[in-house]
Amino acid sequence: MVYKSTRSDNVSVSAAQAIAQGISKDGGLFVPQTTPKLSATDFENLRKLDYIGRAKYILRNFLDDFSDDDINYCVEGAYSGTFDNDLPAPLSKLADGKYILELWHGPTCAFKDLALQLLPYLLTTSANKVSNGKETVILVATSGDTGKAALEGFKDVENTKIIVFYPNNGVSPMQRLQMDTQLGENVFVCAIDGNFDDAQSGVKKIFADIDVAARLADSNMQFSSANSINWGRLVPQIVYYISAYCDLMESGADVEKGFNVVVPTGNFGNILAAYYAKIMGTPIAKLICASNSNNVLTDFINTGDYDRNREFYTTISPSMDILISSNLERMLYELSGKDAAMITDLQEQLAATGKYTVTSEISKKIKDLFWAESCDDEKTLETIRSYFEKYSYLIDTHTAVALAVYDDYIAKTGDTHPTIIASTASPYKFSSSVLEAIAPEKLSDGEFEKVKALHEVTNTEIPKPILELEKATVRFNNVCKKDNMIDAVLDYLKINTTLN
Repeated sequence: MVYKSTRSDNVSVSAAQAIAQGISKDGGLFVPQTTPKLSATDFENLRKLDYIGRAKYILRNFLDDFSDDDINYCVEGAYSGTFDNDLPAPLSKLADGKYILELWHGPTCAFKDLALQLLPYLLTTSANKVSNGKETVILVATSGDTGKAALEGFKDVENTKIIVFYPNNGVSPMQRLQMDTQLGENVFVCAIDGNFDDAQSGVKKIFADIDVAARLADSNMQFSSANSINWGRLVPQIVYYISAYCDLMESGADVEKGFNVVVPTGNFGNILAAYYAKIMGTPIAKLICASNSNNVLTDFINTGDYDRNREFYTTISPSMDILISSNLERMLYELSGKDAAMITDLQEQLAATGKYTVTSEISKKIKDLFWAESCDDEKTLETIRSYFEKYSYLIDTHTAVALAVYDDYIAKTGDTHPTIIASTASPYKFSSSVLEAIAPEKLSDGEFEKVKALHEVTNTEIPKPILELEKATVRFNNVCKKDNMIDAVLDYLKINTTLN
């Protein structure tokens, strides 16, 4: 399995190299040269397996330089005893044809755990194959959930350090507390004065800085990423969509004509994983892309014009507060017939002007694959309330965006395909907003008072990782300007911060 860069035809690396490196030196993202296909026999084999067995089966298709022992070590280490009831991605039937894929039963109560419990195993195994003993420095930009999941996954992992940047005023109080109380001797957390796009751009700038890379090399270190720009972060997400299809078949759902997938997304990684599952042969009929008020993806899918030159909104679904959707690059590369020159041109336009337009041919392909709509905060709260009243099912602010958009899709299309809605976080990570929707009279100033009130009002279980935070000690209170992120990194690594 050869991996190519989305921005160069001359880059070819192994799976281990792609994962260890994280991002191509030309700024492109690694993608498999050929996406493996699953046959009807493969799906019959997969449906008989548990989640761990399915993950091993699928990963072997992408990581052919990993031995069976390597795959077993990585998958079993990540998923054994880590998730509630040893079910990493359970499927709950909400109503006829409507299924919730619960992706928040891991140690940080968010969907990122499915990938970021596995990525440390994949990365250390990859580094042992290709990195000649260098220490790996993981750089992460987060809009909320990735940061904690990455910190938890990489804490005290041998021969690694992890540095996380998050927008100072762009995460929920619970997300901030999860990151700022993180244990581990190899972790560093820093807020920035800016939004997630600033944090993401800053991390990419650090990756591209030749002088910084040289300084790391002199200290026997190398950068890698735990964001979904790293293929090792994305490939585990493909697993849970294929697994969900197997669960649909096992449940007796009528999937002969396929099923839909609804994903609340900002950086396009989660829904991109569903797109790759479709390429592999999973019979996904329509990919429904749900955005909040930061609706750059909605407009792009509907018009072919990507334009981040718009107002940025801080919403109650902060993990989606993004205007630069990095993983869109991978999909455009696939839809363009792997045209690296075209992708380079589009990304240069985006960097220079903040916008680009794809060809009418690519725009049509996108519309055939996707349906997109957005949802504001008021509608998000209304959806949380209505689903709890109708189904006694509690959802977080991101899942509410997905369900609101899906309800709109049904009203406009009448589509009757069975549908999986990706539920990306526990409602207790956003207790203030969820309580405001369910019982606003119970709101108070204290974060954990709101958590307890939500439990009392809804009679739902508070996740153990949330309960444990109440007594956790804050370790990090760092804030830097967005233009000083390089200095923050070099200072933590104890490398000379006087840049040329």
